[in-house]
Amino acid sequence: MSLNLDSLEAVAEAMTAPGKGILAADESTGTIGNRFSQINTDSTFESRNAYRDLLFSAEGMENYISGVILYDETLRQSSLSDNVLYPEYLMNKGVVPGIKVDMGAHDLPKSEGEKITSGLDGLDDRLKEYRKLGARFAKWRAVINITDDNPSGHCITANAHALARYAALCQSNDIVPIVEPEILMDGTHDIDDSFVVTEEVLHRVFFELYSQGVSLEQMVLKPNMVLTGYDASDRASTDEVANATLQCFFRSVPAAVPGIAFLSGGQSDEDATAHLNKMNQILGDNKIWNLTFSYGRALQQPALKAWQGKEENIKAAQDAFLNRAKLNGLASAGKYSTDMES
Repeated sequence: MSLNLDSLEAVAEAMTAPGKGILAADESTGTIGNRFSQINTDSTFESRNAYRDLLFSAEGMENYISGVILYDETLRQSSLSDNVLYPEYLMNKGVVPGIKVDMGAHDLPKSEGEKITSGLDGLDDRLKEYRKLGARFAKWRAVINITDDNPSGHCITANAHALARYAALCQSNDIVPIVEPEILMDGTHDIDDSFVVTEEVLHRVFFELYSQGVSLEQMVLKPNMVLTGYDASDRASTDEVANATLQCFFRSVPAAVPGIAFLSGGQSDEDATAHLNKMNQILGDNKIWNLTFSYGRALQQPALKAWQGKEENIKAAQDAFLNRAKLNGLASAGKYSTDMES
């Protein structure tokens, strides 16, 4: 399958194509090591390559996956079957390759318990290299937490400004930026608190994007859904989450943005799928943006559990991954049902 990616607009449209979503396979070495430890598998260069390969080589994954976010190591690794570098391998399947470029969240100076994402130093040079290696989009994640005292205006502004600087650098290097402002769902806050903070953060992010000349038509937004805090006693229903998220985004996300690819943010596999499905059912054919997914753990967890680090389990792991990808692909069209869960 060939892709016509002759412009950043075309890349952004391909990334949020109807019925498909983005696989986040950009776990750092430390994060993937933690996940491998849960299945009693050593995290080595070879084992990480073998695991990513089983995902990328799953037959038909391109029917449900529009793009893959890679980690620096994975971008430079090759397919096990024919030794083709993964950016080229994915493009040959009709899947857009991307790259995580932020350097993680660190303590925000002059702030208590808040984070700022680092990685702007030297980013222009790294983007030039990544584009030569075949990356067509990039991802930068900012994290905002909700407590009795947070988030502060200082934290929101600092992270929004960094996201916009990153996005502008991406576009100047012929790379589509995924802009990911994540409101963490850790805590006891209710859905109203989540709504207020999400709306405030998105308004600030788009103000900064506009201020720094970022073309909204050449980006993809990767936000959180408006959810109850995970430790709250009264959890919002699927309908409440879908309606609150849509109302929040109608208020804060310009129509020029081609697509929104939601992060799962620690939701269960089924909840992440059901919430996405309900939003698409509510909108029907009256969509301002394509609403899809950019899930990591919510796509991969069944595959990891089936794989267990063993070669004889590759087919079972691929089947588990494809099943989850297919269900989310259906959800991005509003055609998912909980009856489809096996």
